[in-house]
Amino acid sequence: MTFDLRNIFQKLGKRYIPIVILVMSLILFGFMFGSVRQKQADFKVGKLAEETIRANKTIENKKETEEKQRLAVESVSPEYTYDANKEKNQLDLVDKLFTMVDEVNSETAKKYQADLDKAKDKKSVFEPKVEEKIPLLKSKFEKLSPENLVFYQSFPDNFYEQIFLLSSSELLKIKTESSNIIQQTMGQKIRNSNLQIEKQKAVEKVQFLNFNNVEQQIVERIVERSIIVNEVANDKATDKMKEIALSAVQPAMIYQGEIIVREGEQIDSKAMEKINLLGLNNQSTSVSPILAMIIALLLQIILVVYFVFKDKDLYNQSMNLTFYFVAIIFAVLLMKMIYLFQKDTTNAFGLLFPAAFGPLMLHLFVGKRWGILLSMFQGIFATFIFYDMAGTTSLLVISLFYIFTGCIATFLQRKRISEQLTQASFLLILIPVLFINVLIAYQGMGLFDSRTLTNIFVAFVSGLFSFILSIGLHPYIELMVTDDSVIVLNELSNPNHPLLKQLLEEAPGTYHHSMMVASLSANAVAEIGGRSLLTRVACYYHDIGKLKHANFFVENLPAGAENPHNFLLPSDSKEIIFGHVTDGVKVLEEAEMPQFIIDVCRQHHGTTLMKYFYIKEKERNNDTSEASFRYPGPIPQCREIGVINIADSAEAAVRAMDNPTNEKIKDFVHQLIQGRIDDGQLLDSGLTLKELKIIEQSIVTGLSSTFHSRIKYPKMKSEAEQMKQEQEERGD
Repeated sequence: MTFDLRNIFQKLGKRYIPIVILVMSLILFGFMFGSVRQKQADFKVGKLAEETIRANKTIENKKETEEKQRLAVESVSPEYTYDANKEKNQLDLVDKLFTMVDEVNSETAKKYQADLDKAKDKKSVFEPKVEEKIPLLKSKFEKLSPENLVFYQSFPDNFYEQIFLLSSSELLKIKTESSNIIQQTMGQKIRNSNLQIEKQKAVEKVQFLNFNNVEQQIVERIVERSIIVNEVANDKATDKMKEIALSAVQPAMIYQGEIIVREGEQIDSKAMEKINLLGLNNQSTSVSPILAMIIALLLQIILVVYFVFKDKDLYNQSMNLTFYFVAIIFAVLLMKMIYLFQKDTTNAFGLLFPAAFGPLMLHLFVGKRWGILLSMFQGIFATFIFYDMAGTTSLLVISLFYIFTGCIATFLQRKRISEQLTQASFLLILIPVLFINVLIAYQGMGLFDSRTLTNIFVAFVSGLFSFILSIGLHPYIELMVTDDSVIVLNELSNPNHPLLKQLLEEAPGTYHHSMMVASLSANAVAEIGGRSLLTRVACYYHDIGKLKHANFFVENLPAGAENPHNFLLPSDSKEIIFGHVTDGVKVLEEAEMPQFIIDVCRQHHGTTLMKYFYIKEKERNNDTSEASFRYPGPIPQCREIGVINIADSAEAAVRAMDNPTNEKIKDFVHQLIQGRIDDGQLLDSGLTLKELKIIEQSIVTGLSSTFHSRIKYPKMKSEAEQMKQEQEERGD
């Protein structure tokens, strides 16, 4: 259904990336080289400049560079070192405290029991008192290191008296809650400056726990003494950062095109210094434009390589690079065509370029950083394509317009343009028009000047062009780079698809179940902002594996037919039911379905327990393990599959209910979701508790509208007769 790019990239291997980068650079160099014209500077010292003199190359201003280095060093903030072991050490101290308390309680209890056993008069033996336990506890302190001993000695005796008055369950509760608060607080970075604040916050948390006054006081003391500084100033690291900041300072440059002396102005000593520094006092041909172009291409290569290797997957590397390669070549080629048609009197013609289209497509299909990268280099390469305009504000306007328009396009959400038309119209059309007005005002042009109106109109056409291209080409680009494009999904959702037709004919109950699950899941996914259409289509095929043994699934049995599992061992039934997952995956892979649909089939049951057959087998063989009756999984790996996991079980269970009232459905779905959470089935799905609440409400609404018991209206006949009588009385 799509180009098999993965196999192509895998065959080409790692050599594909440098080849593409080299070809891309050569093509770009060829396009831009023809536009760059070498210029010479011709002037006489001490006279008025006959024309505006501009820098012919890039050169460093060393004095300014030194000033920037000084400022960079002064701007470095002190570095701090975070010691993550502090948290563990403090938790270990607290744990050791309660361990020693338990040991003392245990030892004194054993001694008391031994004394009772030896004594003839039981009344003469008394239970150990708190005053006896404290010395025993302190004797254990003597075996500790001096550092740890200081911690335990910081608690007063009345603290230990209170602890020894508590039961084991109370001690465990105090230990657990104290450790939780300490862990939460020490997980943050604490310095001397905020130590007291963090302690106060931690102590305030205790007030919300279910403790009496004594227990609360104990927890507050433990928390207050356990929270310590875990981040201290690191002078060595600070010095290192200063060195890094110093080395990171870019040289202050005089850039090509910078005005040295304006036309009609006299060349003074300062201007002469720059002229000498730039070598403009000779008549040699300037090669700086070509050098600048080479540097720009190298800069692009560096950034592209950096972004490519941020992703470790070879397929993603190749795909991202290919997409960027096509986009930048398309952009430069289109700019070149605009340049060829542009006349000296129509500088605004350069704004016609749809600068938002390429960055937007990269943003949607690859990532925001790639879109921004393309936006920047569209503006940079425009300065070479339109080099004849160098030194004019028109080139500045074109370059800034390309960069701004491309970057603003990446603010759109990463979903189809057709689903966000209002935002797309605003960002792709209106905002660029407003921005061009900023550049118009910057140039001091009149509001109703013909050039102003021309620029605004061309900017509007450019945005509209980007908008139309994005809507029109998005489905086809999606078809080439993904396996779950709208075109593919629409094809798969067609009831005449061979697999769906087969499912309807051979397993009509499963077909109906799949349609219901699709509706429930798609609606719930839409409410949490997920991929609704993809979810719906995936649900159509999630139980396709039941085709192999259709009559062994209850929804496909004719009315009154006996369940075939009654004639099988539980272990055999388990294999048949488990098989619908593995068989379904095999069928979908052979049909070359999108990977997401295959993943739904594999993960929609997660690793849930097949309780009914497990219990039946347990009755036969008590040694049966629960793991052998769990689905192979894995558990749902994304939000959409997590929703399907819930909706699939909910629909099947509610359909089997007797008299499924709204309350019964609501209670069941709530318990189902809670059970999935407790069983760890949603750990990897990425679903939040808030989203689960939304999903629960959506599924309950969908099930209630489908399966709720019909309400009878016994008074309808009498009410109808009454209405007829009233009409006759009115003479209707």
